[in-house]
Amino acid sequence: MKHVAVLAAGVVAAACAYAKPNAPVEAQSAQSTPAAARTAVARAQFASDGKVARPTNWRRWVFVGTPLTPNGLNNGSAPFPEFHNVYVEPGAFDAYMATGKWPEGTQIAKELVLVRQNNNENIGATSEVSGRGYFQGEFQGLELAVKDTSRFATEPGGWAYFSFGHQPQPYAASAGAFPTEACNSCHETNAETDFVFTQFYPVLRDRK
Repeated sequence: MKHVAVLAAGVVAAACAYAKPNAPVEAQSAQSTPAAARTAVARAQFASDGKVARPTNWRRWVFVGTPLTPNGLNNGSAPFPEFHNVYVEPGAFDAYMATGKWPEGTQIAKELVLVRQNNNENIGATSEVSGRGYFQGEFQGLELAVKDTSRFATEPGGWAYFSFGHQPQPYAASAGAFPTEACNSCHETNAETDFVFTQFYPVLRDRK
């Protein structure tokens, strides 16, 4: 059983893609990964009409965090009231952690999840076994950000943003890009690192 526990811990550490302070020497962070050992960046797939294909296995990408701005803390109507589960394609994550720059072909997926409904209080929180707070409910949509300065040469930073639906699964198989003013301007003004809100994700800030 001891060997099984050690193996399980190693798998979890690899999936998180960074080492905890007390982790063994072997569990290195992506920041220290030699260039030759990094995962190649997997590029998004586009159809002839310019639509991007929904990525596969995005939940197996590197999970970096889950911001939440619930309705209950925003006068009942938050612009983005769901949990945002954010995943970075592993090759892009490795490159960013090693260089501090998002490489060409970066894909960042954001899956929307509703706040759990369970006799919610007026601020939207629920009381669960661990205490009062906000807990995840049902899936409610999937979005994707792609950096491709050749394909999106006229977009700020070469980034484009897509939505595969703002509803429960199944999500759409493909999506067209949002207009520039819908996403890019906010990211350009407020995101800390190359149109990405790294300031909200300690996993990404840790490379510094």
